[in-house]
Amino acid sequence: MLKKTLLPVIFLVLAWGFWVSPEFKEIAAGVAIFLFGMMALEEGFKAFTGGVLEKILTASTNRVWKSLGFGMIATTLMQSSSLVSVLTISFLSAGLIALAPGIGIIFGANIGTTTGAWLVAGIGLKIDIAAYAMPMIVFGVILVFQKSKALKGAGYILAGIGFLFLGIHYMKTGFETFQDSIDLSQFSMTGYAGVLVYTLIGIVATVVMQSSHATLILGIAALAAGQITYENSLAIAIGSNVGTTITAVLGALSANAAGKRLAGAHLIFNFSTGILAILFISQLAWAVDGISSGLGIAQDNYTLKFAVFHTLFNVIGVALTTPFIGKLVTLLEGLIPEKLPDVSQPRYLNEAALELPDTALKAIFREAQHFYDNAEDYMCQGLGLRTADVRSDEEIAVLVEASRINPELDLEDLYQRRVKNLYSAIIGFAVKAESEMTPEQIEVLTNLTGAIRDVVQAVKDVKHLHKNMARYTVSDNNDIRAQYNAMRGQIAQVLRTMDRLQVDKEGTVQKLEQLKSELRETDIVDSGALDQLIRTNRISSEMASSLINDSGYAQNIGHKLINVGQAVSHDRTYDLLTTLAESQEADNADESISGRSARAGREVA
Repeated sequence: MLKKTLLPVIFLVLAWGFWVSPEFKEIAAGVAIFLFGMMALEEGFKAFTGGVLEKILTASTNRVWKSLGFGMIATTLMQSSSLVSVLTISFLSAGLIALAPGIGIIFGANIGTTTGAWLVAGIGLKIDIAAYAMPMIVFGVILVFQKSKALKGAGYILAGIGFLFLGIHYMKTGFETFQDSIDLSQFSMTGYAGVLVYTLIGIVATVVMQSSHATLILGIAALAAGQITYENSLAIAIGSNVGTTITAVLGALSANAAGKRLAGAHLIFNFSTGILAILFISQLAWAVDGISSGLGIAQDNYTLKFAVFHTLFNVIGVALTTPFIGKLVTLLEGLIPEKLPDVSQPRYLNEAALELPDTALKAIFREAQHFYDNAEDYMCQGLGLRTADVRSDEEIAVLVEASRINPELDLEDLYQRRVKNLYSAIIGFAVKAESEMTPEQIEVLTNLTGAIRDVVQAVKDVKHLHKNMARYTVSDNNDIRAQYNAMRGQIAQVLRTMDRLQVDKEGTVQKLEQLKSELRETDIVDSGALDQLIRTNRISSEMASSLINDSGYAQNIGHKLINVGQAVSHDRTYDLLTTLAESQEADNADESISGRSARAGREVA
């Protein structure tokens, strides 16, 4: 109801703004064009998932220092940390890079933006990137209408960057009215009050003018005219740095959860760096004087001292925060959880990945992991357990005893939403990919798809078990309750073993055989336990009939999952998937850093 009401209100407010203010019209148009550019960028980058661009980005960002370097170089070339930020958000939203490398790029961009301060301070150079917007849009749109996926993707990227430039241009033009009317002398004051006020002025000016360079020049001019103190001018530099995050936030509005997390990282970094700079501004000013003296910069050359200060506090900020990237990833994933779609959609399967057999196999492998995560969660819910608990070190028996099965859980609906669609997508994609593969790749593909089918069968058997498990685990009969809880524990133990099995191949075959042996030993029919329960009248004939059927389902689930492990641990399959997994670990560095390497290394489909 709120959404239906909100849209007309937004339209009315915008219409009123267009009517009363031409400047507002330009600003609003700039924001709209900017967001449209972000959407076009993401669409373009998705076309290159699994291709050359992904390989370049992976090679450039698979280490923290590489990510930092990538951000520094890109910002130096583009002379816009804001643009690098929104490009990185689009990379992340398209799945081309992970969160940790993205944060590294943002950190590097903050150092790279200091080169702009040096250019402005040294020779007054300012690159007008908006001048390239129109040609980019024209060439981009022409490419979008081509049949080639690569050309179409390149067209979306080119047009997207053009729209970004154009959007920033209109935002800046709309705000130009305010620029000439800013008189900093009226706010002149000393001490921390002055530092805080001028930091705020720096933030507002950067947001208004959409350029940290313009803000720095404004501060330098005011300082040269004697309107403000040197300390106040440094505060403006701090504010200009914080103000650049607004463009990244705008870019994240149309992004997915991953893009919003990166914008959050940008905000956290710039604000925390700004706070540190404010707290230690006197010490930093003293350090700037020392460094400037060492570089031969004159005492009254405030323009170059501005550049020294800008570089110093950004480098210090990056040095202090880089070791905590892993914790920052964990924090942001908790604050901005990824909203699961009502129906699970493939994450890695796209037409571009079909162009190369290796890329197609990697896409299937990654999608199989996604599928297995969904299937495991389905099975855990069917057993009345939490997936996180099954993956933990807590005793299975304790978990089972403390949990209850929800008899109202609609497993059929859950299967349709979380399992079936992904299963169909993987199988359909595999059929298309197989025609271009070598016999060795086809063997691996066959093992993977066979494993996926076994997982689906296990999922269906859990659905068959659910009703009786929900009924008998709350029965007054201790014996029947114990038997069904034992089944739950047995399946949960197999799931836990499968989760941990592929972290290390050593002893895989032996572990699987041991697991099979344990399953045979716990078979209630073959072991004679069921016969004993019936003979001693400890369970009714109805309970016995249910136990016979359901024990068969439980045994089948265990054996199907073990088959999955055996299929994936086959030597040839394992070797190729290990290569793919190593590549994936580079792609998902944020998961490794945040302590989820077990999941990133899981090779069970």
